[in-house]
Amino acid sequence: MDLAHALKVALQSGKVRLGVNETIESAEGKKARLLIVSRTCPERRLTGERRWGATPIYHYEGTAVELGAACGKPFPISALAILDPGTSAILSLETG
Repeated sequence: MDLAHALKVALQSGKVRLGVNETIESAEGKKARLLIVSRTCPERRLTGERRWGATPIYHYEGTAVELGAACGKPFPISALAILDPGTSAILSLETG
């Protein structure tokens, strides 16, 4: 799967929350279906885990700048939460 393409489709057709605080808020509220965390994410609660409760965490190998670029954004993104994938196949990412 092309992650950058899947992210862009999810951003256009679904519901995605960007940023560490938004991601944690979505996970704690049990609204997120998938969390994506860059390797440079400053939040240790997200970087060392495979799941947040029942929500899987995908560890993106790139930096926050690279994750931002993959999302088509001109700013770094350390973490994001997929609330609704829209027409994207992003939920099929391997999180193990």
